[in-house]
Order: sequence, then C-alpha cells, then structure tokens
Amino acid sequence: MSKRFDYTKYGNLLKPLFTLSAQAHHSSLEPQLIELILLRVSQINGCAYCIDMHTKDARAGGETEQRLYLVQVWREAEAMYSERERAALAWAEEVTRIGEHGLSDAVYEQAMAVFSEEEIVHLNLLVVMINGWNRFGVTFHSEPGHYQPAKAKLAS
Repeated sequence: MSKRFDYTKYGNLLKPLFTLSAQAHHSSLEPQLIELILLRVSQINGCAYCIDMHTKDARAGGETEQRLYLVQVWREAEAMYSERERAALAWAEEVTRIGEHGLSDAVYEQAMAVFSEEEIVHLNLLVVMINGWNRFGVTFHSEPGHYQPAKAKLAS
C-alpha cells in the first residue's frame, strides 16, 4: 500500500483535532487506560500507524506486553484488565461502532458504575478523537514504524 499525500502539512486545518486531542488526554482517566482505549479503537479501525504509536506510548508508560497483545480479545482475557478498563473498552468499542447498534443500556450502566459523568464525557471525547485520527491515518496510508514516544513519556 503506497503512502498518499502528507496531510500533516495542513496543520492549520488539523488544529481542531489537535485541540480535541489535548483536551481528551488531559483528564482524570488513568494514562494506561487512555492508551488501551486508543489502541483498541485503532485496532477496530485498522489504523496501522495509530496501532504502532499507541503500543509504543503504552510501553513507554509502563504497560506490559501481555496486556497489549491481549487487548483485542480483552473479553476472553478479562482477568488481565480492571473493572474500569473493561467498562472503558466496552464503551470504546460500542461508540466506535455506534452506527451498527447504538450504545447498549448494559454498556452504559457498566460505565456509570465505575466512572463519574465527567469521566464518561472524557472517555467519549477520547473515542471521538482517536476515531478522527484513525480516519486520517487509514485514508492517507500513514506508514507505521517511524513513530517514537516523547522523552517525557519514557521518564514517567
């Protein structure tokens, strides 16, 4: 698959998505939870660049290889993930595929049991944000393998 034009040269047009990204990342949600969500949604959408990025960021933040390998089958490996992580993963999957079935009452109630309303808004922003970036990565064939985590993440 050949790379298409470099959409990042249009940073002025991408400013709203960068702003949304900053807002979505600055919340009370745990950094490891954020990376799991970004990874799982990117897997659903088939965005190789974002999968590469978020596995690297998750590792830099202390995530284990085993949990990264199993996130795509988290229901079968549910003991590996906390109650909050399972609720967030279910939420992220249903919101990403919202056109298929909407958001079920069961997933809504599962999230409400472990997240505050504000955290659910942050979770939804996170899912909306990564779905947006995935659409750029997939559309323009962003090439995986070159992304390097920020040094600040390596130190944390």
